[in-house]
Amino acid sequence: MTRRRPAPLLLVAATVTALVAGGAPVAAQPAAPAASPGLTVPDLPLGPAELPQEVEVQQLAPGLTRTRVVRGAVDPDVPWVVELAVPALSTSPDPDAPARSVQDAAAAQQLVDRLGAAGFAARAQPVRQPATADLPASVLGQRVRLAEPFEDQASAREAVARLRAAGFSGRDWYSGWDGGSDASGRWVLDVLAIDPATFAGELGASYGPDLERRETVSGLSASLGAAAAVNGGFFVLDPAAGAPGDPAGGGVHDGVVLSEPVGDRPVLVLDEDGGAGVVRPSWRGTVALSARPQRPGARGEHLVLDGVNRVPGLVRNCGGTGDRPTDEPRHDVTCTDDDELVAFTDAFGARTPSGPGREVVVDAAGSVVAVHEARGVALAPGHRSVQAIGDRVEELAGARPGDRLRVRTAMVAGGRSLAREGTSVVNGGPELVRGGRQHVTQARDGMTHPGNPSFAYGWALQRNPRTFAGVDSAGRTLLVTVAGRQLGEMGLSVGEAAAVAEALGMREAVNLDGGGSTAMVVGGDLVTSVSDATGERPVGDVVYVR
Repeated sequence: MTRRRPAPLLLVAATVTALVAGGAPVAAQPAAPAASPGLTVPDLPLGPAELPQEVEVQQLAPGLTRTRVVRGAVDPDVPWVVELAVPALSTSPDPDAPARSVQDAAAAQQLVDRLGAAGFAARAQPVRQPATADLPASVLGQRVRLAEPFEDQASAREAVARLRAAGFSGRDWYSGWDGGSDASGRWVLDVLAIDPATFAGELGASYGPDLERRETVSGLSASLGAAAAVNGGFFVLDPAAGAPGDPAGGGVHDGVVLSEPVGDRPVLVLDEDGGAGVVRPSWRGTVALSARPQRPGARGEHLVLDGVNRVPGLVRNCGGTGDRPTDEPRHDVTCTDDDELVAFTDAFGARTPSGPGREVVVDAAGSVVAVHEARGVALAPGHRSVQAIGDRVEELAGARPGDRLRVRTAMVAGGRSLAREGTSVVNGGPELVRGGRQHVTQARDGMTHPGNPSFAYGWALQRNPRTFAGVDSAGRTLLVTVAGRQLGEMGLSVGEAAAVAEALGMREAVNLDGGGSTAMVVGGDLVTSVSDATGERPVGDVVYVR
């Protein structure tokens, strides 16, 4: 958002700290006079009920607080395990791609038998899918783990090396990261709360200099002069799936639709004055081509757009129309379509995607300035283009310089346009809370893959770093990060994220990008421990407060 630039929010050091055990305050320090009371944080539904829970509230500015919750402690008796891998269907550069490790009972038993013959005692265990708003409780399949646990990661890694030497594949895994584990922690949550009633700054989302260029949350926060920021929605990571950094779902910035939604997957809607909401949008894009008055043959028909600001033919997370293998949302899957019409704005990147097809470039007034018989141009500020591939190339055959080509895009929810001044839209999924109650739409939003139970197991059911957001019953916008994949920072399953969102009083909430993307920056400092071995991950966009 760039509509207004208020003075930077002043960070203040006022804090309130309380230690809670079993929901009862044990000790508290009185707040400094300027401190906000912040959130009321109950005993969170993580681990055994009697775990100690420390809550620290920091007022960053009027109407803006950060709350840190530390719950439980590392249990030295929780073991490491070794889990066997199933041969992958494909490779991916995404470090968050779930390991393929769930199979049917017969295949799992065959693997147990082969391991036994090679001298490795192993057992198959059922993987249980809890009931969600759109899925019944079920057994997804079987995972295979070595029978004996390990007291530390080094011992588990030695066993993995022995497995590989014998022709098997597996991974070391801390069993506390299993969804549903009764380990006693430790969990670390950070919550930004923006109260529109007293907030004097600006809430919005930004993708940086362009959509195609990924940047860290720290870098984007600094360039925006933000008081705080968290990572935003899903984005393309693999060049084979599109343009890295491009949003993989709906996006609106500065009142312009910059990315089409994935089916009707939920999005986070942000008002610059501090309000927010979670909605399921619909969208429509059209192109109207007409000849200049002095040239006969005006066409006048409206052509339907397939997308905005993405590589034609590649649909990350699917959810389009006429795509392969499905028109339904399918998370972390790239669907394809050989025949597409895609519009581009000057926000996309240095150049539009190159390749065979046709590209028509228009100026800010909608006049055609160039027609190219191959795709890939540098758009001048304020210019747009439309690319066609496959059978749709012919639809732009009549375009000539001087003609009029009008591109129209709309994103709507509840009869109201989301492409309006002062509003940002960030993609996400699944939905976590609706009407103040847990409402996880795991299947509807594509986090369950037919024929690949390993995806739901690794992505939704196991504990990972998470970022989620929404609005509470007091009308405050909450932005939450939960660190994970470390012994002292357990992460959450999707179901646990929904339970925590409900416990925090959210009346609606949506999951955002997580894993190695999860990051929160406050006052220029990264306050979330990142899980990627390479450090803070460059992401597609951020939600910021300034």
